[in-house]
Amino acid sequence: MVTAFIPGTFDPITLGHMDVIRRAGTLFDQLVIGVANGGGKQPLIPLEKRLIWLQELFKTTHIKVVPIDGLLIDCVKAHGAKAIVRGVRNGTDLDYESQLAGMNRHLADDIETLLLLPQDQYRSITSTLVREIYRLGKDINRFVPPSIAAHLDQERHHGT
Repeated sequence: MVTAFIPGTFDPITLGHMDVIRRAGTLFDQLVIGVANGGGKQPLIPLEKRLIWLQELFKTTHIKVVPIDGLLIDCVKAHGAKAIVRGVRNGTDLDYESQLAGMNRHLADDIETLLLLPQDQYRSITSTLVREIYRLGKDINRFVPPSIAAHLDQERHHGT
């Protein structure tokens, strides 16, 4: 059984994320989705809710959702993953992800990083843009999974 680790803030998870996760699921036996707090960004969704919402979204035996605590590479090792899977939309993403992959290789040369391109229709979707659209009161349904849109709609109408 080969396990891959897919890290991100997923604030919120987008259809682009879903595409990368779906395709990684065809390449690996097990997936661990690691949810990071936010790295200094002001999160739209608290970490605890993101974990619950993603656990609801991925109710399969081959996908596990966990918080990232500490250094990513340590979390990857703790879950027995042999690869880190990241999505890249463009050259800017590629430059950044190449730097991360190089540093991770220095820290653990037995863990590979795989970069997957989302399908064309998802390349312009970013969590940052979706958060901005949501904060301005606009419809985000075409950018996120239906259950996430429903959770956010409920948050908007009932508060956190």
